[in-house]
Amino acid sequence: MLAIEVCEIKEKCPVHKRSSKMERILVTGGGGFIGSHLARYLYLQGNFVRVVDIKFDNYIQEKHCSEKLQLDLRIWKDCLTATNGMDKVYNLAANMGGIGFITSVGAEVMHDNVLINTYMLEASRQNNVKRFLFSSSACVYPTYRQRNPHVNGLKEEDACPADPDNFYGWEKLFTEKMCAAYQRDYGMDIRIVRYHNVYGPEGTYEGGREKSPAALCRKVAEAHNPGTITVWGDGKQTRSYCYIDDAIRGTVMLMESDCDKPINIGSDRLVTVDELADMIIKISGKTITKKYDLSAPQGVRGRNADVSLAREILGWEPRISLEKGLAKTYKWIETQCRKDKEMRLPLLESCKSNHRLT
Repeated sequence: MLAIEVCEIKEKCPVHKRSSKMERILVTGGGGFIGSHLARYLYLQGNFVRVVDIKFDNYIQEKHCSEKLQLDLRIWKDCLTATNGMDKVYNLAANMGGIGFITSVGAEVMHDNVLINTYMLEASRQNNVKRFLFSSSACVYPTYRQRNPHVNGLKEEDACPADPDNFYGWEKLFTEKMCAAYQRDYGMDIRIVRYHNVYGPEGTYEGGREKSPAALCRKVAEAHNPGTITVWGDGKQTRSYCYIDDAIRGTVMLMESDCDKPINIGSDRLVTVDELADMIIKISGKTITKKYDLSAPQGVRGRNADVSLAREILGWEPRISLEKGLAKTYKWIETQCRKDKEMRLPLLESCKSNHRLT
């Protein structure tokens, strides 16, 4: 049986005050959702921030880093390049997506992410990185603890005995143990954050890799008024959602702490997917009817975060309500959908014109 330790008492893991000295920080996955927000936060704090990714979404328009490198972190030499000269590494790079993606893709996810994390750990060790943070996931938690919609909040020690419901979760759990091995064998200074359903603006909202809040915001934004949207599953499955600003604040607080065991960063407010959809519909001001696709993937039946350890160890807890966070997220996604539609209109008119000519 695997055993994952957690920090027992607050005295063992004090949160250090941030140094006024500029640090050289690497954010991998800096072209994606959490990574780009994290890079902006660290850059605005006056640090030298290098972002690395295989592709960049570019949803954040303003300058949010000191250096941008397009590298493939499945390649060893690219990991050496990325970590060269860095004081701290936030390793957020991963092949991942929403429930539809991670339940349909297994081998590619495990292959890519195991390579990324193995190479990034070893490159960070060889390049003498002072501190390394690995972004894990609530997907590490076992299926047998998530079969009821009225689920108890998952505590860090609940990850074992292990039984994640998808390959993505198994890969994350494996990497957590690899981090523990690097801590023990090489004395590396490592932090592990377990994210629970982080959402917000300036992230993926279409294409198949989007998470449920973004997907529902897009569906409502694109729907006619009155109109209909499709909810995956029966809508009774439950989740908790953490706004991006809260997640970034918790991530940096964890990195700056002495806690070298996994910590949940999420929300302990449990809602059904139906309730989530209703909140978004209310924000939109539209009259929307919901229908349900029972054949669509919906993941575990219930998942909630216990963030008591983050409160005790870090003094962190989420501040932004789900209603407020969804309002900001919907506004951004609705704007993006409108822009997308405006860009498509000339193309549609051109196609119609060409069709009439033929």
